[in-house]
Amino acid sequence: MSQRKLRLGRYTMALPASRLARIGLGIVLVIGGILGFLPIVGFWMIPLGIIVLSYDIAFIRRLRRKGWSWWQRRSRPRRPRRPHGE
Repeated sequence: MSQRKLRLGRYTMALPASRLARIGLGIVLVIGGILGFLPIVGFWMIPLGIIVLSYDIAFIRRLRRKGWSWWQRRSRPRRPRRPHGE
């Protein structure tokens, strides 16, 4: 079985081989992100935890893909509208 890797830009992180360990890591990251106002943890942990959880939980994977598609549509440059009658 190949080891799962999480790639974010130019950074690569190996994920645990155990499904339960990956789910536990994702939950800990999300909870730590919720406590982002504390000095050691940060709000950056929430999206990272969601990405880790999406490897094993189909519902979260669908939400992540929908969110990514929404973001791509939103960030796409828009063509200027032509006035009617031209």
